[in-house]
Amino acid sequence: MTHRAAPARGFTLIELMVTLVLVVALATVAVPSFIAFQRNSELTSISNSLLASINAARSEAMKRNQHALVTPVSGSNWAGGWRVYVSQRYGSDATTYNESGSTPDLLIQQQAALPSYISVSTSDSAGTSMGQIRFDGSGYSKNAAGGAFQAMTLRVRRTDVPSGQQDAETRIVVVSTSGRVRVCKPSTDTSCTTTATQ
Repeated sequence: MTHRAAPARGFTLIELMVTLVLVVALATVAVPSFIAFQRNSELTSISNSLLASINAARSEAMKRNQHALVTPVSGSNWAGGWRVYVSQRYGSDATTYNESGSTPDLLIQQQAALPSYISVSTSDSAGTSMGQIRFDGSGYSKNAAGGAFQAMTLRVRRTDVPSGQQDAETRIVVVSTSGRVRVCKPSTDTSCTTTATQ
């Protein structure tokens, strides 16, 4: 009795080539979309971290009935990270974080430095750069001396994208004088500008 050889199974060279062409075509379409999604996700995450820090400062200020601040860790460089603290001092003395001495400030949280391709800039409604965000015990946003109410914005943007994509890769955090904070996207919201007050 003779045995028949089993028919060969597998792909032909033509089937393999067609499959490879389809995979390359799908990858060509999917990879740019994935990169855009990843960039958008990272920018949204950083903006939301800043929003959470500002809300934490406002909450601590109201809870403790003291001034709470969000300031850059280093000078005026917000991209170098920021800290949230409750100041044990008042007025112009409370413009920098004091971790020692007879009245050290109470550190609430600290954000690490951001990636080098993320920039953060601040301004008040008049366009003046801001080195801090301060809340009084009632939760209102105040100026550096702790006197007048102060609206301000922080612009978070990617610097590693072409200029035509800048608006899509930018988020603006708006702090109103009442202390209300929101994040918006300039490319989809016409009220989302660096001079917004609400």
